[in-house]
This record gives sequence, C-alpha cells and structure tokens, in this order.
Amino acid sequence: MAKQQEQGTVFVDLFGGSGLISHTIKQARPDCRVVYNDYDHYCERLSNVNRTNAMFQALRPIIKDVHNKQRIDEPMRSQVIAEVERWNKSGYVDWISLSSNLLFTMNYAHNFDEFRKSTLYNRLRKDDYDVEGYLDGVEIVSMDYRRLFDLFSKTPCVVFILDPPYLSTDCSTYRSDNYWRLSDYLDVLKCLQGTKFVYFTSSKSTIVELADWMGRNQSIGNPFEGAKTHRLQVKGPCLNYDDIMLVKAA
Repeated sequence: MAKQQEQGTVFVDLFGGSGLISHTIKQARPDCRVVYNDYDHYCERLSNVNRTNAMFQALRPIIKDVHNKQRIDEPMRSQVIAEVERWNKSGYVDWISLSSNLLFTMNYAHNFDEFRKSTLYNRLRKDDYDVEGYLDGVEIVSMDYRRLFDLFSKTPCVVFILDPPYLSTDCSTYRSDNYWRLSDYLDVLKCLQGTKFVYFTSSKSTIVELADWMGRNQSIGNPFEGAKTHRLQVKGPCLNYDDIMLVKAA
C-alpha cells in the first residue's frame, strides 16, 4: 500500500498503538512523512526498555525451573512478587510488558496491587527487547485522534491510518479515562468520509456489518428520539450493570 502512494504523501497514524504500522510505513517509504499518534504513551515504555530488560534478567533465575507457559507456584511465586515489588518501589514498571510475560494470555495488571493478586505463568521471554532505531524518522505526537485528524484533513496527498480499538473486543490496555463505548467506535467512521485511508478491524468486530446496515437504512434516524429512559441498577457478587427501558408510548 505505502509503495503505491505518490511522492510527498503524508501518512497519519491516528491510533498509533505500539508504533508498528508507522515503523513499517517509514521503512517502506523513507521519503514520506509519517506521523505517529502516541496517544497511549507507548514511547514511555520504549524509553524505559533498558529498565524492563534488567527487571526480566532478575526474574529469569527465579523461575528457571518452571516450564514454559506453566503456572508459577510457591515458593517461586512469592519470590517473583517480591522482586517486582522491589522494582516498583524503585521506579518505573512496564506493567503491560510484565503482564505479557508473567500472566495468562490477554490478562493485564495495571499496577502492583493487581499484579500481586494475579495467577502467574512462566511466559518470560528468553532474550532482551531491542528497540534501537525503531521509530527513527517518524514524527511523534500525542493527542486526541479527532484533533490530529482535523490538523491534517485539508493536507494534500494525506493517507490516514486507522487501527482503533475493535468493537466487541477488550480495550483494557488502552490508556483512556473511559471504556470505549459504541458511540466512540462509530465516531471513528467520520474520519473515513472523503479521505484516503487504511482501516483495520477483525472478524471479532461487527463494525463492517453495522456500517453496511447503516448504508442500507439511511432514512431511519434515531428511533429512540423522544423516548423516556428508565434505568435499574443490578448488583451482585459477579454482577454490576444497568437494565435499561426506553418508553415512547404517546
């Protein structure tokens, strides 16, 4: 895709994530301007990679007798917790990388309290992270994707890269004050109108099916407009949600 674009094209990665897409585009087209939106502050993790490597070096001897992908039981578990606590007290800890290496797949702790309560597994990588030159030549910004889109929406020869959180998937690793709601996913689609773009999704997401339905039913509007909303909070040992009833009977 990148190699097919004309000279002078600007690639704007609205949801930069780990920077992999921006990195790949810059490698393919070093002549083009690539803007990476580090909204989730991934660069903080990159800048602390030596510390993360050192922490993992200290952890490897503790769990050397635990087979790969096996649960870490006592007494090694307590030793791992104590070692991580030591690093936590002395400074920065990359909780996402730590979770990827010591928790079950797709489970994440975001602080020490969450980590010490988790079941641990030996998924610790055998070698150090190497990020030398990873984002060389890439322009790094950190802002709301809508603001970044507005800044470049009138730029000639711009291609927007959109890899947002996927609808119906876990968004817990994204640094956001609020969990992504349906309206947040739909707002992203505004950036596709009249633009050149590359949009990423997955088979777990229903966003393409939803957009197709919207295209076939453009005149429906909001069927709940004017309805009265009633909420009933439901709470229990494993429950915490609202039952919602919308009434428009007049």
